[in-house]
Amino acid sequence: MKTPFLIGSTVYLRAIEREDAALAQAWINDPEVNFFMRTNWPLNRQAEEQFIDKIAQSEHDLVLMMVRREGDLPLGLTGFHQIDYFRRHAMFGITIGAKEEWGKGYGTEATRLMVAHAFATLNLNRVWLHVYEYNARAQRTYEKVGFKKEGVLRQDHYRQGRYWDTIAMGILRAEWKE
Repeated sequence: MKTPFLIGSTVYLRAIEREDAALAQAWINDPEVNFFMRTNWPLNRQAEEQFIDKIAQSEHDLVLMMVRREGDLPLGLTGFHQIDYFRRHAMFGITIGAKEEWGKGYGTEATRLMVAHAFATLNLNRVWLHVYEYNARAQRTYEKVGFKKEGVLRQDHYRQGRYWDTIAMGILRAEWKE
């Protein structure tokens, strides 16, 4: 394991490094991966490096590389954005870029690690996210971890010639403790 920060049984999470920029760029620019993300334009290496540099200085963002423990294989990225220490909440996001590893439970474990970190270490009260209606696999993952549907942003996202709903989900500290 290379500098683990949060450790699970099959994955660990570590800080994203500038050296990860090429891999992250490839994932974000992959149409199959990008289909589940908010970005609609290609990302160049310089922009990804600048993002990593900015994140390293941010007090309101935490982005981590998700790595499969077996073989030390980078799988994707996860993190919190818009961390609000006054209101005690943050937005959660996760992307598995290694498509051959989709559907193996790594995202669920990484999500559990992040939610536990949010409540047990960062002392947050709520973690929230947005997920597209066509991403049923992600919705199941979030529900397994304890996220609940909080609302729908109707026709909020345009992709492949049509508008899609965005589902707002959240989990509260009290629900996580149960």
